[in-house]
Amino acid sequence: MVSHDELNEARERAGMARSNFPKAVSARYDRRLGRVFVRLDSGIDVGFSPRDTQGLERARASQLRRIEVSPSGFGLHFPSVDADIYLPALLRGFRGSRKWMAERLGTTGGKSRSAAKASAARRNGKLGGRPARKRKTGQTSGTA
Repeated sequence: MVSHDELNEARERAGMARSNFPKAVSARYDRRLGRVFVRLDSGIDVGFSPRDTQGLERARASQLRRIEVSPSGFGLHFPSVDADIYLPALLRGFRGSRKWMAERLGTTGGKSRSAAKASAARRNGKLGGRPARKRKTGQTSGTA
């Protein structure tokens, strides 16, 4: 159960968030540009690519047509894919959970090509390549 002090503290934090962050007043998907645009109460429009946003990365254009703005103005809900976006996090540049973003960065980093990476791969190859994985005791080699 939440204490009165905790409840008051949460209300205080919410009040600070309301005063420090702009709120969404509307949102729409632009099929031609492939971007979601959010109109803020400050009059600024912010756009982002759903392909780079957790929960929307595989959504079809038809699933992005309907966007609901939460009563607080801090949330966007995409009912067709059951995805929610927290506007203050989006405005800070976070398009998903830390784990999801780290996985995306790791995938991108693994695809990068550079002279240093190529040189390291050649040096590793001269040493016999990548070391074999150590097998856990009790495992046998071969296919099942």
